Amino acid sequence: MIEVREVKTKKEQKQFLNFALDLYKGNPYFVPPLYADERKMFGKDYVYRSSCEWTYFVAYKDGVPAGRIQCIIQKDANAKNGEKRCRFSRFDAIEDPEVSRALFEKAEAWALQKGMDTMVGPLNFSDLEREGMLVDGFEEPATFEENYNFSYYKDHVEALGYQKEIDWTASRLYGPESPEAYEELEQLVAFIFKRYKLHYGTAKSGPELLKKYSEGIFDLLDASYKDLYGTVPFTEGMRKLVLENFAMVISPKHTAVILDENDKLVCFGLSFPGLAPALVGTRGKYTPWTLIKLLYYIKNPNILDLCLVGVDPEYLNRGVSGALSLSIMKMLRDNPRVKWADTNLNLEDNYAILNQWRRFKSEECKRYRAYVKKLV
Repeated sequence: MIEVREVKTKKEQKQFLNFALDLYKGNPYFVPPLYADERKMFGKDYVYRSSCEWTYFVAYKDGVPAGRIQCIIQKDANAKNGEKRCRFSRFDAIEDPEVSRALFEKAEAWALQKGMDTMVGPLNFSDLEREGMLVDGFEEPATFEENYNFSYYKDHVEALGYQKEIDWTASRLYGPESPEAYEELEQLVAFIFKRYKLHYGTAKSGPELLKKYSEGIFDLLDASYKDLYGTVPFTEGMRKLVLENFAMVISPKHTAVILDENDKLVCFGLSFPGLAPALVGTRGKYTPWTLIKLLYYIKNPNILDLCLVGVDPEYLNRGVSGALSLSIMKMLRDNPRVKWADTNLNLEDNYAILNQWRRFKSEECKRYRAYVKKLV
């Protein structure tokens, strides 16, 4: 017998949070989110309360948790795009199509009750969180920023009438195609910097970098991401959340900031130490051992995660992004311990960023998908 209940009690909240951790226990590819961050969703002062409405469901099979799903109405996104969409997120289920069917029936009924006409996902509160369903690359380790799911998820949602809306790809970058390509890029960047009177920003520490450039970074994110799939404008609460999350891991060594002659930010790229190895096999909780491993990989990364890239639209077709590619190549060259840089998720139609990776030796290792279904 399958029963689906809306999450109301503390016990049900715990079951919702723990379900994926139990389902993927022992899986070497699954990287749990930080448990403390996930718990914040249930707080009355959570940063997205002003822009979103959401609920959660847990499915029980013979009285035992067998699946979960979250429904999110992102009001800012709907207003921006003139849509009535409900996002599904945090969908996980055992390999039983009827459990998935029961979960989605409840989620769709809730969306219809709220006046929505379309279901889409996996999408989160914003594109700052994990999104997309893994559809290729099931034997590749996820990064800290990526979802992981079993291959049968795709079959379950497609059997319920969900169709592809868009894909993201994730690749590994190993360095320049050749020494000659590196030299050519160096010369190109030097020419572009001279022509447009640009220079790299500097900082001695992560906190100093954020203090000097965070406002410009957020402004560029809004300007350069506004037309991309699934994005929403940054609220003050979102900015604060990002700064809190980045404070411990950001470093000038893994960041490129490009300024014009008036020290205005025109381009940036943020990468962080890959934290996945410190979290695999844990439940995302801050145990002493987990903290020791996190601090070790922050200081001694063997993988870089590329997280955010922004370019002033005025400079989009002026080759400025080549300076970011050059910076990443230097990060890989100057840190022999680092094996590669993970691009994380790039939209398949974001040609500006995909073309940038063509300067590298690279391999596409994973593909993620957003699904859509009309409800009325």
